[in-house]
Amino acid sequence: MRVYIIGAGPGDPKLITVRGAELISSCPVVLYTGSLVPEDVIARARADARVLNSSGMTLDEIVDVLVEARDADLDVARVHTGDPSIFGSTAEQMRRMDELGIAYEIVPGVSSFTAAAAALGKELTLPELSQTVILTRVEGRTAMPERERLSLLGEHRATLALFLSITLLKKVAGELIPSYGEDCPVAVVHKASCRDQQIVTGTLADIHQRVKEANIRSQAIILVGHVLTSTDFANSRLYDPEFSHGFRKSRTKGPTPARRQGTT
Repeated sequence: MRVYIIGAGPGDPKLITVRGAELISSCPVVLYTGSLVPEDVIARARADARVLNSSGMTLDEIVDVLVEARDADLDVARVHTGDPSIFGSTAEQMRRMDELGIAYEIVPGVSSFTAAAAALGKELTLPELSQTVILTRVEGRTAMPERERLSLLGEHRATLALFLSITLLKKVAGELIPSYGEDCPVAVVHKASCRDQQIVTGTLADIHQRVKEANIRSQAIILVGHVLTSTDFANSRLYDPEFSHGFRKSRTKGPTPARRQGTT
């Protein structure tokens, strides 16, 4: 028996991995986060599967389901939204499974922050502008470690992807303006990859008002950084004819070697 902790992706049912979809289709028990995971994802479950929505459960109740499945020697598809390793509340479940001797495996998924970047048609890491993406949230009811306060992270001026922070957007702007400036670009993507996806763009100075007018209050990723609007950035070295790497020698030093099978 094994519990498969599956990332269902950001919303589009087709963005789940092949492995994740196969496991949902085959496991006799499917336990999913109904507040976020699309019904179309769970519709893959086999006809005789026990399908349970965990959105109204406590941790103890979730663990009870896993223990029952273990005792009956039944595999479980534990389905979370996005990627289960990022703000997935999965660590506390794995800790309990470790204590109970329940085997588990994480099946990664497409995160909402990468789906948001895709929706915007942006690369979050541009040469000589930003080579770092910080995944974080602003402090609300959940306290942040002292060294991870947004104002301190902002001092890096890296690209920021903020989860679980849309209702605190005014606070986000206030903490970041001292480091990024009022004119720093911001994009808010609501329900990235879904049919009812919404995109609101602006700057740290006006994004709060723009999002308020759009009435977005949940399921949104906030992206902050000059990568969102910059066109004046250096090319990467990867395709530079003067740059050698394992699959291509510099064009200025001799002919390009034959392409190895399976490379691009």
